[in-house]
Amino acid sequence: MSVTTFAPETEARLAVARQVADAVLFEGYVLYPYRASAAKNRLRWQFGVLVPPAWGADREEHEFQHTECLMEPKADATLAVELRFLRARRRTVQQARPDGGFETVAELRLGDRTLVPWDEGTEERVEAVVPVEELLGEGVRVPFDRPAGEDTEPVLDESGRVVGRMVRRYEETSGVLRLSASELDRPYRVLRLTAIVENTSTWTPPDGTAADRDAALPRSLVATHLLMGLGAGSFLSMTDPPEWAKGAVASCRNLHTWPVLAGEPGRADVVLSSPIILEDHPAIAPESPGALYDATEIDEILALRTAALTDEEKREARGTDDRAAAVIDLADTMPPEVLERLHGAVRSLREVTGTGTGTVSALAADGFPDEFGVPRPDTPWWDPASDAGFDPGQDRIVVDGRSLGAGSRVLLRPGLRRTDAQDLFLAGRTAKVEAVLHDVDGGVHLAVTVEDDPGADIRREQGRFLYFQPDEVEPLEDEA
Repeated sequence: MSVTTFAPETEARLAVARQVADAVLFEGYVLYPYRASAAKNRLRWQFGVLVPPAWGADREEHEFQHTECLMEPKADATLAVELRFLRARRRTVQQARPDGGFETVAELRLGDRTLVPWDEGTEERVEAVVPVEELLGEGVRVPFDRPAGEDTEPVLDESGRVVGRMVRRYEETSGVLRLSASELDRPYRVLRLTAIVENTSTWTPPDGTAADRDAALPRSLVATHLLMGLGAGSFLSMTDPPEWAKGAVASCRNLHTWPVLAGEPGRADVVLSSPIILEDHPAIAPESPGALYDATEIDEILALRTAALTDEEKREARGTDDRAAAVIDLADTMPPEVLERLHGAVRSLREVTGTGTGTVSALAADGFPDEFGVPRPDTPWWDPASDAGFDPGQDRIVVDGRSLGAGSRVLLRPGLRRTDAQDLFLAGRTAKVEAVLHDVDGGVHLAVTVEDDPGADIRREQGRFLYFQPDEVEPLEDEA
């Protein structure tokens, strides 16, 4: 085994995947309103946290991640692996005393910011390049260790006078990356790749104390994920494998992480194993102006709300973290044309006139102007009167030449590229259509309840249904 700098071609392929991996690494790092004092920023590090074994044994957090995926390596192929995680660095703020010493304070006010205590995240990487043949059998083991330490940074006022300092403390962090592979019984060569990341810290809570999560975090691997690239060959998709590989894919074990194809679309030589469930070839929206660290929100809303913070709130945000300061500056200096671009984008267009394609029929010749066989009112969507043109309980659509509406039975076939990951567990289940719904963009959605669901009656009573698009269902014969 060799641990080296990646070859230029490998580095270029991984660099494309890192654009999304960086978003995984810093997701939730600091949330709006980007201040350390905000309640949502007091419980940190939510994804991919691998805690010391002695602390996590009786808790809901884990000390390892286990990835399995399939690959078809070519002769003499190598596997490049990049383990990435954040290391929590605890920062305290100290004020200069007249006698030349320093004392720890709750805050230190400067001209444009207010410095406060905070846990910073520093990126760590463990890299390895391994010939695939060395992975067979027991595989290889890559231990790593980051020693404890402390550093200080002087804080200067506008005149250049030292008014305080920031003290950053690191705790020792250690772990191991285990890589192995086994051949599957197939007519052609397919390997199951196993990658395990473990926190091997020997730290234990002090005797007689119940150490809280804050004590364990500096010894943890945070936002842990893997990038893996084949020098020659390809990986198989875990969400959309070829028919012959579905059984082997189903037998793979993935614990606390999920591998997807990454990098350039159309290629299959890079995998990102992430603690956040993603689709194959995930990408950052080209309209995104920069990292906002809160992918559960809409960039436009975040930018507008951040720009509307008070001057005092912005002072604290800038003093919380350099990344938070960058978000404040981004929102304050965003040109109108960039903000306008965040308002929305059309990713694809569908032909709504003429003959339809695929399994959904267009019946314009029969008097239906849209692709789902549903007439459209002349009233614009934003006019309250437009609601009169739709009746979810009575409207019907045409799929595979069959008319579907409330009461129809369907087989669920969730779409792999746009469906919520939870919906994939319902693939192949039968369901009953409860309503046909239309959104303001012209999309059609079927509200359904899954058959044999003991909570179906409660869902109907509360109006809490599951939603699928017409090309994600297959009509069944309705019960008499």
